[in-house]
Formats: sequence, C-alpha cells, structure tokens
Amino acid sequence: MDLILILKTVILGIVEGITEWLPISSTGHLILVDEFINLNVSAAFKEMFDVVIQLGAIMAVVVLYFHKLNPLSPKKNRKQKHETMVLWYKVIFAVLPAAVIGILFDDAIHDRFFNPVVVAATLIIYGVLFIVIENHNERSRRRGMDSLSGLTYRMAFIIGVFQVLSLIPGTSRSGATIVGGILIGCSRTVAAEFSFFLGIPVMFGASLLKILKFGLSFTGTELVVLAIGMIVSFLVSIVSIKFLMGYVKRHDFKAFGVYRIILGILVIGYFMFLK
Repeated sequence: MDLILILKTVILGIVEGITEWLPISSTGHLILVDEFINLNVSAAFKEMFDVVIQLGAIMAVVVLYFHKLNPLSPKKNRKQKHETMVLWYKVIFAVLPAAVIGILFDDAIHDRFFNPVVVAATLIIYGVLFIVIENHNERSRRRGMDSLSGLTYRMAFIIGVFQVLSLIPGTSRSGATIVGGILIGCSRTVAAEFSFFLGIPVMFGASLLKILKFGLSFTGTELVVLAIGMIVSFLVSIVSIKFLMGYVKRHDFKAFGVYRIILGILVIGYFMFLK
C-alpha cells in the first residue's frame, strides 16, 4: 500500500469533513483539490469515491443526532415519538425533488457541470447571494422560526426544491438548503439542522447508486482508500457540525459568502493565468 496514496486520501477526507457541512461546497472543493492531489486510481473509482466519501460525513449526523432522529427511543414519550416520525416524513417528502432529478440526470449533470469553471462560477454566485440575503435579514430584523416542529410539509418541500440546485458542483448542498430555509422564514439553526437531516437519505441513496454503477469488484487498495476516506471524513465532520451549530447561534453567513467569492476568483485566476 502506497504511503503517499494514504496521505492523499486522508487529506481528501479532511476536506470532505470540513466542507460537507459548511456552506462552501464539498463536491466543489474535492474537484478543485483533485487538481493538485491526484489519487492514483481509475477514473471510475474516483467518481464513485467522491460521492461515497460523503457517506462517512453523513454518519456523523446520525451519531450526533441519534436521539433526536430515533422514533423508537425508550427515552421519548408517545408524543415525542410521533413528532420524530413526522419529522422523518417531512425529510422524505423534501428529498423527492433532488432524488428524481438526480436519478434521471446524474450522468448528464456529471458530464456537463463537474469542472473547475462551473465550480468557480457557482462559488461566486452563491457567495454573493449569501451576503445579499443576510443584509436583507438585517434590515428587516425578522426573527426566524426556531422550532423544527413548526416546519410544515410545504416549507419542507420548498427546501427540498432548493436542494436540487446543489446537484451543480460548487453550489453546496447545505448552503442551498440553508438559504432556502432562511428565505421561507426559518432561523439559521432550524435551517441548518433540517439541512443535515436531508443529507441522510440523499447521500445514502447517491452512494448506493454510485456503488452499484461501479460494481462490487473492489481491489484491496480501493477498499482501503474508501475506508480511510470515510473514517477521516466522519471524524472531521463531528467537529465541523459542532462548530457550525455554535457559529450560527452567534453569527450570520456573510463570512462564508466572502470566502466563496474569494475562492471563486482565485480559481478563475489559476485556470486563466497559471495552469
């Protein structure tokens, strides 16, 4: 087993664990990092790896929010169990738009949009959008809904429609859904938590599709690379999620908007003048 390959995989796992939850686009960052850290694996495996590594990050949500997401918890009374089941119904309902579009157009989206130019453009566009939305919220001084139980099926579906935007790399799944939640009246905390929960069925489904498409004939090296990437992204995600939930209670998302704009400009400069 190549030590350099393991080190590269660890770096990719760290990048995934940080960027999956912060509204700065994990897929976009993985595409950009791949320009400098090229795994010595087949193109088919790399395409599958970039999706399945996100499953490790998603498991961090399952662990951190296991009690809140578990409708069978003996520590919950009947009402709380019912509310948990309703939350899952809303999550599944919200997942439908991205699931349908993703299944129908997965290959077309990957062929047309998975490139640094698109990533740079979406980083900048959504960076500006974050700043505009937060400035509007400051002027309106609107207090967002601060309870997941107040999220209606209609609101959940609208957030799910925003999630469709994240099929374009550089958008950020968490960024798109959080923006959608804020626009329809959710607090940042509720928008962020619901975004986390939406990621569970989305990434389990996407990972299953990619694995089936790739086939189950993994080499020993490929299994090790996939396992290391998932484990590292899981551990880093634990820290990232805790950081984000603490951050949104005290700050807005303008800093992430500025970061996206700067990164997008740097990407454009790199590919225009240095590469």
